[in-house]
Amino acid sequence: MSKQRTFSSPEYLFVPTDIEGFDTLAELALDMRSTWNHAADKLWRELDPVLWRLTHNPWLVLQTVSHARLEELLSNPVFRKQVEVLAEANREAEEKPGWFDIHHPGSPLKTAAFFCMEFMLSEALPIYSGGLGNVAGDLLKTASDLDVPVVGVGLLYQQGYFRQMIDKNGSQTALFPYNDPGQLPITPLREPDGEWLRLEIPLPGYSLWLRTWQAQVGRIRLYLLDSNDPSNPPEHRGITTELYGGGIELRLKQELVLGIGGWMLLNALGIEPEVCHLNEGHTAFAVLERARSFMKQTDIPFEEALTVTRAGNLFTTHTPVEAGFDRFPANVIRQYLTGYAENYLGITIQDLLALGRLSPSDASEEFNMAYLAIRGSAAVNGVSSLHGRVSRHIFQPLYPRWPTAEVPVGHVTNGVHMPTWDSAAADELWTKFCGKDRWIGRTEDLECEIERIPDEVIWQFRTEARKSLVEFVRMRLSKQLAVSGAPPKAVRDAESIFDPNAFTIGFARRFAAYKRPTLLLHDEDKLLRILTDPNRPVQLIISGKAHPADSEGKALIEQWIRFINREETKMHVVFLSDYDMHLTERLVQGVDLWLNNPRRPWEACGTSGMKVLVNGGLNLSELDGWWAEAYAPDIGWALGDGLEHGEDPEWDAREAEALYATLEQKIIPEFYTRGENGVPRDWVARMRESMARLSPRFSSNRMLREYTEEYYIPLAESYRKRSSKNGAMGTEITKWKHNLEQFWPNLRFGELKVETDGGMHKFEVQVYLNGVEPDSARVELFADGEKNRMPFRQVMKRGRALVGAMNGFVYGAEVPAKRPASDYTPRVIPYFPGVAVPLETSQILWRE
Repeated sequence: MSKQRTFSSPEYLFVPTDIEGFDTLAELALDMRSTWNHAADKLWRELDPVLWRLTHNPWLVLQTVSHARLEELLSNPVFRKQVEVLAEANREAEEKPGWFDIHHPGSPLKTAAFFCMEFMLSEALPIYSGGLGNVAGDLLKTASDLDVPVVGVGLLYQQGYFRQMIDKNGSQTALFPYNDPGQLPITPLREPDGEWLRLEIPLPGYSLWLRTWQAQVGRIRLYLLDSNDPSNPPEHRGITTELYGGGIELRLKQELVLGIGGWMLLNALGIEPEVCHLNEGHTAFAVLERARSFMKQTDIPFEEALTVTRAGNLFTTHTPVEAGFDRFPANVIRQYLTGYAENYLGITIQDLLALGRLSPSDASEEFNMAYLAIRGSAAVNGVSSLHGRVSRHIFQPLYPRWPTAEVPVGHVTNGVHMPTWDSAAADELWTKFCGKDRWIGRTEDLECEIERIPDEVIWQFRTEARKSLVEFVRMRLSKQLAVSGAPPKAVRDAESIFDPNAFTIGFARRFAAYKRPTLLLHDEDKLLRILTDPNRPVQLIISGKAHPADSEGKALIEQWIRFINREETKMHVVFLSDYDMHLTERLVQGVDLWLNNPRRPWEACGTSGMKVLVNGGLNLSELDGWWAEAYAPDIGWALGDGLEHGEDPEWDAREAEALYATLEQKIIPEFYTRGENGVPRDWVARMRESMARLSPRFSSNRMLREYTEEYYIPLAESYRKRSSKNGAMGTEITKWKHNLEQFWPNLRFGELKVETDGGMHKFEVQVYLNGVEPDSARVELFADGEKNRMPFRQVMKRGRALVGAMNGFVYGAEVPAKRPASDYTPRVIPYFPGVAVPLETSQILWRE
């Protein structure tokens, strides 16, 4: 990583550090490696078993336990030895060369800064909502496993995302408990002299002060900012209060804190990332501050600085619909960013607004954060193959006259951190057959190892997992009912709900209309018949939150509660409230089947179904997101026809009927068809194939290796080239782009000749480049791709000059005559070595 200043990070609250051995125990408690390496769990359980079971927060346990209890345990040689052994194991893990060092020695990548609005690392640090934070947290954990040099940058929320309570009628109440920083596994960043590292962001007429924190995630650091500084007025102390809450201005200020404040923090720490990974458009203001920082270093203007720094920026979009991106009215951008644009970037506010608009001169157009991210990055990707295609359609307007297939959006399909989501039993099973280090290097060889597990072993493993889940459901539901004021009988009944041997389905996600959380309720009587079959019973676990402002989503929860409250249904379906990371873990570890039925293509990727893979659960899902890539008939079941049908209620009804039929006729019979020893051979075979083939493929190990090799390393190399010699290459590229803008309208084609001879089409075309230098453009022969393949592109060779013409030439190319010559069209596109076209400049001229 980049050389950085040394900062001390003493604990936030006073703790009894005078006890010998306490510092080592604190070292373990503050390392969030414990969220996936559970070796130290027994220590926290010994300190306070009740608090540990309720919170799974080692730092809170350590802060809360009595001085006498700490002295007692740390004076015990056995306990003390366990502490030392675990701490030493962590230190050795940090020092051990990882996949990145082994496979990419001498890489130009020293640091990649990963910016995100939320991070799901543990329920002990509740600064997450759902899928976006899930991917972010799992990426940091994987970076620790693989030793990829990543730092995270996010916000510390005083309340985070809301906590959910459901009353007996199904009404959702949003609760916002306070996140006491002293009880979270984080520490303040302090200067060497002990002063708290605080940052100042200038806003119109006042300064916004930010406090800074860090969380340790194995080898990786996550840096967090919050505005709850006493120097700020009350309304500004609350900027980082709530995740995804408040109005337009609050959201803008949060994103200014994250993007501008986040890059300022990296500078203050002496961290100089080659790569800035923008995880969704919320983070896009980082591209401005990164450019400003380079301006300050080199004394070059903003446009040239942005040209240099964008070479190291990657934008990952998770949004499957154009309306989903953050937009801000122009007057709000003017209010908060005019001074920043003029005084710090040296540009007008109109220049800044243009970076976030489709039509820069349209005064009525809002400022789109995704457009800013794209115009400040050298690469853009979606989070599944299908989402990449959808995103190319979404961003097509930015690249007029370019084919959709060439809109510059790639994809890296999301993955999940398998060591976080596997159960202890699953970890034991995988370790036995694949080794303990299976997720910290290449995973391509894991498939054949899992194939060796005997049927009886794998089925016993699944049976125990279901039993453990049923026990958890009974405990959680009885407590939930008691808290909500349910009658004592209902609480007692919950303590014996569900059958540990019955087929168990899980459905848990955000309650939003496009996810169709009530598709199963299309025909309630039919669903009830499936659930209550005496010979083949089915039990269903539902969970999820609706955004507090989403009345439609809250109504969908109420619809489920009404169904569950029917007398004949109560013992077959439960709704577990307050869907969080801990509940997710228990569900994905224990269900037999994970159900997902969004409207295609509105699930950009989806990760919940990936988490059941390592635990032997199977998937029944719409052919959307990751499942469109993963599905095969021998590893799970699919809904839909692989096409888009929008919000057609008739199609919803057809898919609901298909869902019932698939459950009744295929899935449930396969689960209950047993051999002489009680093992469902076909079900187990399907489990084994799903575990073996899909777990490695949809792990965050594969995901991060793809990001590293396909994006981080190439971007780091590109940034180093552009930033050398005080950004001289940025100056050259800027002049080249200005020249194109001036002279491109004068380009034209002349005569085209086509001959077919000896099985080859021979093309010759006249091109008048006029004021554009021949080396600044490339003439290509283009044809649309066949059978969903990428388009055909072949560079045409520059030949003889045209007499009397300014930069006029004949260009030629030959292609096999397997397709009609009419399929091919000459075109001219810009060219400069190392510049991404059309991402960085989108001119194009076709021969009509």
